[in-house]
Amino acid sequence: MPNILKYSLVVVLFLVLVAIRAFEDVLFYDPYLTFFKKDYLYIDSPRREVAKLVMFTSLRFLLNTIASLGIIYLLLKDKSILKLASLLYMAAFILLLMPFLYFVINPRQEDYYLFFNVRRFLIQPVFLMLFLPAFYYYKLNR
Repeated sequence: MPNILKYSLVVVLFLVLVAIRAFEDVLFYDPYLTFFKKDYLYIDSPRREVAKLVMFTSLRFLLNTIASLGIIYLLLKDKSILKLASLLYMAAFILLLMPFLYFVINPRQEDYYLFFNVRRFLIQPVFLMLFLPAFYYYKLNR
């Protein structure tokens, strides 16, 4: 694949990640978007539909994951790294969904900050920022 095409696709996938973030209010059901923009440490948890929230959070994680895996593959061109990244994304989703559900079902003000950070890992492409440099460094030293 020519470099111009490869880098163009990477830019498009980054724009997909930006679009997911920019249109989060329109695309996804998440009452916590406005909740965490306010002084959330001193107010009650918003009303929410748990099943709908989990479904939309999972969809957002899936969309971010697909775009992130595409970026990782295009930049590193290594199927073994892509498989490892896929497994890490699946494990992270399973491990983060459990505390996410706990915090959604049992909201307590003293847990809001921890919930904010668990939710951040699910709805933002944080793992791409962690995995891409790690895999690049691994590939350089192989």
